[in-house]
Amino acid sequence: MAVEGYRLEKIDDYRWRVPRIGPMLTEGLVFADQDLIPHIEQDKSLQQVANVACLPGIQGPSIAMPDIHWGYGFPIGGVAAFDLDEGVISPGGVGYDINCGVRLLRSDLTVQDLRPQFGKLMDTLYRNVPSGVGSSRSDIRLGVKQVTEVLLKGAAWAVKQGYGWPEDLERIEAGGTIEGADPDYVSQRALERGRQQVGTLGSGNHFIEVGYVREVYDEVAAAALGLEEGTVTAFIHSGSRGLGYQVCDDYLKTMLRASEKYGIVLQDRQLCAAPLPSDEARRYLGAMRGAANYAFCNRQMMAHWVRETFSGVLRQSAERLGLRLVYDVAHNIAKIETHRVNGSEKRVCVHRKGATRAFPPGHPEVPEAYRQVGQPIFIPGDMGRYSYVLVGTEGAYNETFGSTCHGAGRMMSRKQAKRTAQGRAIVRELEDRGILIRAASRATVDEEISEAYKDVKNVVEVVHHAGIGKMVAQLRPLGVLKG
Repeated sequence: MAVEGYRLEKIDDYRWRVPRIGPMLTEGLVFADQDLIPHIEQDKSLQQVANVACLPGIQGPSIAMPDIHWGYGFPIGGVAAFDLDEGVISPGGVGYDINCGVRLLRSDLTVQDLRPQFGKLMDTLYRNVPSGVGSSRSDIRLGVKQVTEVLLKGAAWAVKQGYGWPEDLERIEAGGTIEGADPDYVSQRALERGRQQVGTLGSGNHFIEVGYVREVYDEVAAAALGLEEGTVTAFIHSGSRGLGYQVCDDYLKTMLRASEKYGIVLQDRQLCAAPLPSDEARRYLGAMRGAANYAFCNRQMMAHWVRETFSGVLRQSAERLGLRLVYDVAHNIAKIETHRVNGSEKRVCVHRKGATRAFPPGHPEVPEAYRQVGQPIFIPGDMGRYSYVLVGTEGAYNETFGSTCHGAGRMMSRKQAKRTAQGRAIVRELEDRGILIRAASRATVDEEISEAYKDVKNVVEVVHHAGIGKMVAQLRPLGVLKG
C-alpha cells in the first residue's frame, strides 16, 4: 500500500517538505517554486517521494528535484541515499536506461562559420550516428568477449580502439570506467542486445544537438569549461541501450524475490529492493556498473563520429576545430560515495534517478581542470528552446548528497504530446525558427514537442537560487538529431 495522507508544506521560496507520516522513516524534500508546484502535483510523483521515504536504511530526506515527474518506482528527478549496512538498493532508483547521461563538446567555431554547411552537416550526422528504436551499426558487431571488455573498461575501451582521444577520459565522470563491474552477473540476453548497439543513439528523448553558447552568466567558470559566447557546441544524450534495459528487467525479478526473502515491506512493488550487504545487491551492482560502463563507451563512440562528421564536412581536423570534450555525466545511476550525514562522514549508496551529480569546487573527483569552479552539470531543455550548463556547489554536496536536476521534466505523456502535435508540421515549425531536425520518425518528433516539457529556465533558476547548482551558460539549438 502506498503512503496515504501525505501533504506538502512550504519551507522557503525553493523548498517544500513532505512531512513524515505513517510508515515513512524520513521526510521528503522537494525543490520547486510556486509556479512549478501545480505541474508537480498533476501526477503521482510526490506519492513516490513519500514511498521512497519508507525504504529501510534511508539517510537524510527522500529528495525530489524541480524536474520531478512520475517514474518507475522512484520519481524521475528523485535522489535517495542508503546506509551500507542497514539500507537497500533498488533498480527502480536507477531506472531502465542505466547511465543515461549527457556529454558536451565545445568548439572554436562560430555560428557564422557553420551556417554555409549546416544542412550538409546535419544530413551527414544523421547517416553517421544510427538512431531510432532498435538502431544498430552494420559496421560494428562486437563479439561477446568484446562486449565483456566494454562492461569492464567503459570509455577506456573505446579510446583504446581509436574512438576519441586519451585526454577525453580525464573529463568523464569516474574517468569513464566505474570500478566493480562484473560481467558474470549480466545475462546472455543482455550481452547479445549489446553486441550491435554500441555507438548508437536509440529512441525516445535521446538526441544529439548542435547548438551554440547564447549567454554566459559566470565568466570564470565558462572560461574554465572552454565556453565562449557565440561558439558552437554539441550535446550527446543517450545511455546503455538494450543492454541496460535488459539488466534492469532481469534484476527487477531478482529484487521482487529478494524483497520477500528479506521481509522488506514495499509501499509499491516497483520499489523492490535487496539489502546492500546481500548477494542479490552485490550481483545487481556488478551488472549495473557494467551497463553504466557500456553507456560511457556508447557516448564516447558517438562523440568520435560527431568529430569525424564536423571534420569531414568542414574539411578541417577535429583538433583544429577545437572539438574538445567538456564533460560527460550520468543521471541514472547508484554509486557508493562518502557524504556528511548527521555531522559525520559516512559511506552511503546514492540513487540518482533522473538526477545529476553536482560535486563542489575542491572535491577530488572533480577533474583537475575544473577543480576551482566545480563539476560541470548539463541540463538539457527541449529541442525548441534552450539548455543550460551549471557547476556543482557546496550547497548541493551538503543538502542533496551532491546532486541536482537533470532536465526540464515532462509535463505531458508521449501520447498526450502526439495528440497536441496532431495536424501540425512540427519539423517545419522548428525550421521556420532556424532549428533543423533530423529524426527516424515523425512520431519521435511529435512526442518531444516543447509543450511536453516544463520550461527548463524555471527549473534551472530554482536549482541556482536554492544553491544546489550554479548557472554558467545558456545554450541554444541549431539542429537536433532525434531517435
